[in-house]
Amino acid sequence: GLLALEPSQFWINPDCGLKTRGMEETVRALENMVTATHLVRDRLAVKN
Repeated sequence: GLLALEPSQFWINPDCGLKTRGMEETVRALENMVTATHLVRDRLAVKN
């Protein structure tokens, strides 16, 4: 995808399945997603 689009055109979204998880597992998954988003944006030098 990054070969065809600019990094700023990518959006990070949770996958399906959060409704079937418990609250603790959902919060952990979302925290991991936010952490991963920050790491990738830092690596690609994407400004918000």
